[in-house]
This record gives sequence, structure tokens and C-alpha cells, in this order.
Amino acid sequence: MKYKAIIFDLGGVLLNLRYENTLDKFSEILEKPVSPFYTQKEQTELFDEYEKGNISSDEFRLGIKKIVGDKITTTQIDEAWNAMLLDLPIERVEMLKELSTKYRIFLLSNTNAIHIDAFETIVNSTLGDDFGDFKKLFEKGYYSYEMGDRKPHPSIFETVIAENNLDKSETLFIDDSIQHVEGAKKAGLHAHHLSDLNVIKFLKEEGIY
Repeated sequence: MKYKAIIFDLGGVLLNLRYENTLDKFSEILEKPVSPFYTQKEQTELFDEYEKGNISSDEFRLGIKKIVGDKITTTQIDEAWNAMLLDLPIERVEMLKELSTKYRIFLLSNTNAIHIDAFETIVNSTLGDDFGDFKKLFEKGYYSYEMGDRKPHPSIFETVIAENNLDKSETLFIDDSIQHVEGAKKAGLHAHHLSDLNVIKFLKEEGIY
């Protein structure tokens, strides 16, 4: 298949993630086990609303306190919430730079203000303080909390398609969450579920990179 455009997810595709780290950190801070309230496949309405930008970071933190208890501080909430964010391998950044010379590339991530602040710190530590906005590696980058929508809703894919005049038959979407891949397919895109965190391997196997 000859693609002309590729839409990348961020966490679990470009940025390494470990969702369990967040629950582990909450348990460590609270000194007791915390029941899973946020996983890759399932999350409560609080997280959906935050990732759509419908509630503020302070409202999100208040919601977390209602789940885990009032003893936790704002700083501790942010520390635990960001614990799932790991490293940004430099080889994936180099991959994006090369792909951008051959394809139209885009970023589409379910994310939120607290995570993006932490991610920008990771970008700076990996690429240098003067690198600037990670989105500049793409023709355009989309964050769910800035759009008022989130994956897997087909509407968020339709927005990206329409704003950039993309041909669905020539566009590939890559994500590590199967429900997001299914949402992309419902919107008419080609979509790949990246289950092993090795996006470079997949793109090479497909003859894309």
C-alpha cells in the first residue's frame, strides 16, 4: 500500500509509557494499594473529561482526591500522574525527521495539560532546551485537550482528515491502543495496532522507513 500521510499517536508509539507506574506511585505515596482507576483500555469519566479539556487541571486534581483521599498533595498528584511517562528515544525523533521528507506526518494524542508540561521537560532533556515545540516535527500536531474531543471517537479523526484535506485511502494511523485503532478504521483510515512499542521495526517491515 502506498501511503502519502501518516498519523502518529504519541504515548506508546513515540514516547515510551508504563501505565502501571502511575498506580504504583499513588500506592507508594498513600502507603496502601490503590485500585486500578486508570488503565490503557479503561478509565473513568474524570479522565475522559480532562483529556477533552472540559475540566481544568485543578478540577482534575480535586477529582483525584475524591478517588484516593484528601491526604495527597497537588505536587504528589502531579508526580504520580506523570510517573507513566518514560523516555523519548532519539532514534524515533530521527525517524520522524526522515519521514517528513517523504510523507505528510501528523501527531494525534489523547493527552492533558499536566502531561504535556511534563512531556515538554522530557523533550528538552532529550533534544536540548532550545529545541522548542515537539509539534514542529510534524506538519501539524493535535492534542485532545485542545480539541474538545478524544480517541476513539471517529469525530476526532474526521477533524484531522478535513482540516488537512487528507485522502483516507492514502493515510495510515498508528496507535498502541486497539480501541483507538478501531475508531480510526470507523473513520475510514488505514490503521495499525502497535503492540510491541517498536514503531521503527513496523515501518521498516512495511517499507515505509
